[in-house]
Amino acid sequence: MRIAVVEDDDGVGNALVAGLTRQAHQPVRMKFGSELLLHHGEVDFVLLDLGLPDRDGLEVLRQLRQVSAVPVIILTARDDERSVVRGLRGGADDYLVKPARMSELFARIEVVRRRSMAVEGGAPREVVTGDVRVDLDSRTVTVAGTEVDLTSKEFSLLEILLENPGAAVSRQQLMDRVWGDAFVAVSRSLDVHIGTLRAKLDRPGLISTIRGFGYRWVC
Repeated sequence: MRIAVVEDDDGVGNALVAGLTRQAHQPVRMKFGSELLLHHGEVDFVLLDLGLPDRDGLEVLRQLRQVSAVPVIILTARDDERSVVRGLRGGADDYLVKPARMSELFARIEVVRRRSMAVEGGAPREVVTGDVRVDLDSRTVTVAGTEVDLTSKEFSLLEILLENPGAAVSRQQLMDRVWGDAFVAVSRSLDVHIGTLRAKLDRPGLISTIRGFGYRWVC
């Protein structure tokens, strides 16, 4: 996912870019609100600081919302109630105060993205790859016309991989969302469930391993 990081502080901006890159996103660094207003159509998500050098971030948000519904999380040092209320009422999808924990930021990005896709009807409700058909509404999977019986966790893993077919999904993301936290103790459980999911689908290469990172659905 292409994420605009609108942040003039190089230390914060570089840390965000590095963290998002590790999560298999494509961060686009911007230092000015005017850059976002010119290039908002080139990104899928926005992390917006309020203390920008060319104009106030709330004004940038107001102008952005006149032309775009791109999801926005405000990430700022302003923690006063007035700024929070103005940001959310002004069209931000979420508001996070710096310094933010990276794990919390990534979780909020995922939540906002899923919510916006559901509102737009953009989340695919049926995915077909070759002779494998996955119906996300009825939670059924068929391979060559034959239904495959998956456990709840196996289907949850499949559903996450299919949110963005072809994109890499980290082990941490999968464990956080299916088991509730990325404890080392469940790391082996993830491997076992991916293994049984692959065996049941019986389509080698459909779920590929990205060494040292995670997995992806090969479409």
